[in-house]
Amino acid sequence: MDGSQVAAITDFFRNADDSRRRQGEMLDRLGCGPRTTPSRAVHEGRSARLLAYQELDSARPPILLVPAPIKTSYIWDIAPGASVIRRLLAARVQPYLVEWRRPRPGDETLGLEEYADAALARCVTAIAEETGRTKITLVGHSLGGTLAAIFASLHPGRVASLVALEAPIEFGAGRLEAAVAAAPHASAITAMFGNVPGSFLAWASVNADPATFGIEPWLDLVASAFAPAAHRLHWRVRRWTFDESPMARRLFEEVGEDLYRNNRFAQRTLRVGDPVADPRAIDMPILAVGDPRSRIVPPPSIDAYRTHTGSRDVTILRYAGYRGVMLQHVGVLVGANAHRSLWPRIVNWIGRH
Repeated sequence: MDGSQVAAITDFFRNADDSRRRQGEMLDRLGCGPRTTPSRAVHEGRSARLLAYQELDSARPPILLVPAPIKTSYIWDIAPGASVIRRLLAARVQPYLVEWRRPRPGDETLGLEEYADAALARCVTAIAEETGRTKITLVGHSLGGTLAAIFASLHPGRVASLVALEAPIEFGAGRLEAAVAAAPHASAITAMFGNVPGSFLAWASVNADPATFGIEPWLDLVASAFAPAAHRLHWRVRRWTFDESPMARRLFEEVGEDLYRNNRFAQRTLRVGDPVADPRAIDMPILAVGDPRSRIVPPPSIDAYRTHTGSRDVTILRYAGYRGVMLQHVGVLVGANAHRSLWPRIVNWIGRH
């Protein structure tokens, strides 16, 4: 492509980011915005800040929640009744949430060394300084769970237990991997954009799996139409989908090539800075949750917690989704049935470990 074609493509997606933000603001005015729990900032870093949701209580065990660095983190706390934060507070757990910052010009060099190691290490240190606890439970969703697993492999002495929600550690069986295999090298994309616009990530996801990211949300809208609570939740999640964040150039390249194309974490060849992230070093108790119907995080990606890690205490739970969640991939965080039946089991597991 010549320079004018590249400029047209980059302008299109950057304008699309602006358009989607305006659509989100419109849904806010219609009452579809998040209803989040009051929080306080514990730590401010280059790529993330750390939020806490209550005054310090040394009797509450701390838990660090790690979202995917793609959309905003309030999907963990989108509304009462659909909030992991409130669920944990009710269980007398002390939740801390990583809030990833939108990459800015100059952040192009931030990759897995920042997102899966340094940023999480700073958060764990900040929690230790506040609570006196040097080992904590990590709970991660989607790519955030993969980042948490990589951190646990690099720093097993700092992680008491690991909860992975729809979070792959082996790549190769899903629709996203198939799309990456057929795509040009990630550097060809970042050469156009630098930091990759969120709307491009959304467009690429729909093209990789039209059923999951294109058809499924509309089917959920129909399925929830006559259930008022589910219908309201659907529109809150739909509003959240307009909050895409760009992905830092280096992170996009390393996730696309080292994880999705070459499966380096499971192959024990993933370099995060100097050290190699070896999943066999994940020797703490693990709880992994997966959707047996998922086309983007299929069962082999979840079963790998048993076969690829060094833990002798691995529990795998299956979650089959629900109406009103728009995207079944986030149902484990917001679904009414997840909060009714799944999260009590997760909380009990955390309490035992």
